[in-house]
Parts: sequence; C-alpha cells; structure tokens
Amino acid sequence: MKHPYENLENFTLPALLDRSIKLYKEKDAFGYVGEAAMTYTAFDTKIKNTVALLRKNGIKKGDKILLLSENMPHWGVAYFATTYFGAVIVPVLPDFHPSDIHHIIRHSEAKAIFVSDRHLQTIEESEHKNINFVVNLESLQLVDELTNKSHKVHEPKEALQKPNEEDLAALIYTSGTTGHSKGVMLSHKNLTTNAVSSYSKVTITAADVFLSILPLAHTLECTVGLIVPVLHGASVFYIEKAPTPSVLLKAFELVKPTMMLSVPLIIEKIYKNKIFPKFHSSFIMRFLYGIPFVRKILNQIAGKKLIETFGGRIRFFGIGGAALSTHVEEFLIEAKFPYIIGYGLTETSPLLAGSVLGETVKLKSTGTAFPDVIIKIKNKNPLTGEGEIVIQSPGLMMGYYKDEEKTKEVIKDGWFYTGDLGYMDKDGFLFISGRSKNVIIGSGGENIYPEQLESVINENEAVLDALVLEQEGKLVARIHLDYEFIDKMFHADKMPDAKVREDIAKYLETMRVEFNAKVSSFSKISKFIEQIEPFVKTPTKKIKRYLYTE
Repeated sequence: MKHPYENLENFTLPALLDRSIKLYKEKDAFGYVGEAAMTYTAFDTKIKNTVALLRKNGIKKGDKILLLSENMPHWGVAYFATTYFGAVIVPVLPDFHPSDIHHIIRHSEAKAIFVSDRHLQTIEESEHKNINFVVNLESLQLVDELTNKSHKVHEPKEALQKPNEEDLAALIYTSGTTGHSKGVMLSHKNLTTNAVSSYSKVTITAADVFLSILPLAHTLECTVGLIVPVLHGASVFYIEKAPTPSVLLKAFELVKPTMMLSVPLIIEKIYKNKIFPKFHSSFIMRFLYGIPFVRKILNQIAGKKLIETFGGRIRFFGIGGAALSTHVEEFLIEAKFPYIIGYGLTETSPLLAGSVLGETVKLKSTGTAFPDVIIKIKNKNPLTGEGEIVIQSPGLMMGYYKDEEKTKEVIKDGWFYTGDLGYMDKDGFLFISGRSKNVIIGSGGENIYPEQLESVINENEAVLDALVLEQEGKLVARIHLDYEFIDKMFHADKMPDAKVREDIAKYLETMRVEFNAKVSSFSKISKFIEQIEPFVKTPTKKIKRYLYTE
C-alpha cells in the first residue's frame, strides 16, 4: 500500500497540523454531539491564540503543562498548542484519584495546567509552588484566582521555534495495574509516525466522522481518535454526558459515526444484553441457533441491526485495551461487523499490530505488525511457541521520566520487552496469551493464563467481571455478578435474603462445574467466590489485580 505522506515536512505534531490546516481549511474538525463543529481554520485560530497566551505567560520549549479534563473540542486545542512550540503536554486521565493527580503535578514539575470546570476543584485543592498559572479549558482564558501572585506576563523576546522530531512531546502517566504510575516520554516522531502508520490498516478520508468515547488522555484515543483524524481531515464529536447506554444510542443517532474506538467492554455489553438473549429466548430459538448455517444467517441479520444501532454508517470499529471475548468475536465475524482488533502499549505510542479492515481476520489474533514495527517472540516454549513479545518500533518511547533504572529493565539492546506473552503464526499474525507477571504455573509446570479463563467465565450472562487467582496451590475465581439479572432470576424481591444467598451459592457452583467442563484439566477451578463489591479498576477498565493477589 502506497505511503500517502511524502509531503509531510517532518514527523512533528506542528508539521502534521500545518499540513492539515492547508488541506482541510473549511472542513468540520471538532464539536459536541448535537452541535455544529468548529472548522479546521477555527481550530487553528484557537491553537495560535493559545500558543500566544502560553508564551506570554513564560512557557518555553521543554516546559511541562498538565491537561486535566474530560473529552471536549478544546482538549485538542490545548494538546496541539502546547506541543506547537516545543512545550510538553502531560495529559491526565480524569478518573485518577486527586492524590495521584497531585503526585503527577509534583513529579512532572508542570508549570501550568489546562483544566475543565468539572475538575477545577482538584486543582484548587493542590498547593504546588511550581504552578504559575491555570487555563480554563472551556474558555481558554486564565483562571485569575489560581495564578501565582509573583507571576509576570510579558511578550516573548525570542521568535517562535517549532520542535524537532526527537524532542519530547508528551509525558503520559500510565494507569498501571501495579501501584504508582510511570511517566512515559513520547517524542514528536513517536506519536506522528504512529498516527501515519494507520494508513496500512484502514483507509480514512476527510468525509469520515469519529465519535469519541474513550478518554483522550489514554494513548489509544489520543493517537487514533485525535492525531489520526487531524492527519486525514476527518471530524470528531464528543459526548458531554457520561456515556450511559441511552446517551450513547442518542449520540449514534445524531452523529451517525463512520469510525469509533472502544474497549471490548462496550461491544461485549451490547452482545450480552441485546443480542444473546434474543437467540436464547425460547427453546425453538436456541435449537435453531444451534444449527451452524441457520446461526450464520441469524448472526448476519443481527449484524445489520447492530450497524443500524450505531447510526447505520459505521465502517470501522477499533477494539483495543484488553482481550475481546471469543464468543463475541465469533459473533462479530459471522455478523460481518466492521471491527478491527489492535495491540499496543502506552510505551509504543501505542500501535504495534492490528488486523486490516476488510481482510480476513483470525479469531483471537491482534493482527499483523504495523509498518516499520518488528515483533519477535523471546524465550519460546518449544511446545507452544509462546514467549515474551519484544518489539522495535519508531513509536518506542524515549524512556520513563526520571527513571533510568526502570527504562533499562524494559529496553535492552534496542528491543522493548512488553511483559506480554504470546505467539506468532506462520502468516505473522500475533496472538496474545496474557501478561507475564500474571501467569500461574500449574502443578505439572503448565502455564495458566488467568485472562483467558476470565474471558470464558465472563461469557456467562449473569457475570459482570471475573478474576482468577491462585490460593494455596489451587485456582479460585472471584465473580462479580450482575445483580439486576440475579434478582430477576431468583425473584429476590419475593424471597427471604437467606434463600437468595443459598440460590446464588448453588448457581455459582453450577457455573463452576459448567466452566470446568470446557477447560483443560490443569485449568479447572476449585471454587467460585462471590465478589459482592465491584472490582477496583484502572481508568482503562482493567481490574487492579495486585489488590486481590497480595
């Protein structure tokens, strides 16, 4: 496939932006669902005004600026304005605990903050001597009461200079499932080459419309849901409310998106709540659905309805961030739903592998490598071919901020050790087994991947989340149930509590027996334990495993 960006002056965010402003001037750029979007020209004007504001307030190349906000059209303004003259953006996931945000402000040595009204209180509570001023993201104006009293405003003496490819552009603190987050340093070249490489997997044009539902501070949404649309002159719409099912359905109807990014959870919920029950609503439906050729026809009908649910125009639905349930993926394949599964890490800007839209997908695979990415499997198991996934990529981070030791642990001889385990088939398709630190060694020395077992348990319509652990040499699973479903199933409103608890215990045991019938002998689980409280999760919706294993 031809590389379409020979006319990109260099691999920096300002070069990418300037090219797009020339090409797509009056095209729609960013807006809220149900409102008119600003054009690329208006977007550019806001960026230039914000650059002037930052420079007048003493921000120079290399200075860090924190960005704390939910998704909104001005998020991209703050991002591109900061990086336009070599300052460094520090996007923070708004779901982070205030104490984590205060730690990031201190650790990054940020000199200024962009913040939305919703998160202003978190900034008001922090007392950081290094913060000179705060910009309200809604108005793009200074917040007077949060401006350092000794701070002076003056016109910059030196001319504006744009950054080089190798300069630091973004400092991203990972949500980490293991305690304190690490600051990942991504250069202009890391981010821009990663965005440009998307052409190899999906064709995006200026006519495309994105609906953005993942947090922009997450690298997947930032690269593929912000930088990629700017590169191609596409438009992006944001939801002002929390993305509940009814809010999402309304947004699909209004925006009629052609492109979306999602974590597996969203499509799995739609499948579990809307599609699966219809195919199992009666004995006849269950019987028909069990006949392969009938099932394919029914799935294709359901697939057309699913595309209608998304507004009727969806042609790219990117899934990343965690493993997709096999059950759901089998349905999506037969339903001819235009999904792509991608694989990457914050440390790699993030994309490393992905399936190609419109081409044959392989069940459970995250596709093939992106251009200029080399993937190898280290320390292979001779029987399974599984080992640690190591990579080389133009998107590979500069390192962890202020942590050379950690950087040296993961980058050795130019190879990045991902900590993920997997294998590649003869066609170069990558299959992820799980995280190396989560592997449980069975009594016969077998590798047991808890994520794979959890995916099987999660297929049960009564399960919201599962966590597989080792306790005293045995496998156990903690199960967080869908209590609305359970209440209906056991008529809980008409039963004494003790009886409901007894029914739940029996149900969990039945589920355990059914689960064990599906897995190999060394993966059998000795106990299903009810997890009454929801699991504590990272902002990217991964369970904080270490809280339950230590």
